[in-house]
Amino acid sequence: MRHILVDAARRRAARKHGGALRRISLSGVDIPAADAACEVLDLHRALEKLAAQDARLARVVELRTFAGMTVQETALLLGVSKRTVDGDWKSARLWLAREMKA
Repeated sequence: MRHILVDAARRRAARKHGGALRRISLSGVDIPAADAACEVLDLHRALEKLAAQDARLARVVELRTFAGMTVQETALLLGVSKRTVDGDWKSARLWLAREMKA
């Protein structure tokens, strides 16, 4: 699911920078989809950095965010306790928040 969202965000970003589309003026028009695409790409880049530092934290984020799994489902899949997933989820969210602000 993560790769599907990232690919879609990349396509939107490519279109935003020209692509094969005809250019028109959008002054005064709010386009939230463009912001969402940038956020998905930023999250993807941050997750890649997190995975290099701690693969399990990145996997917890992927499962909770992109697969929509609960803490219990994530714990079962990873073979760890719910408490471990809770701690990993908190740590990963803090790390990602710092990384994406930078």
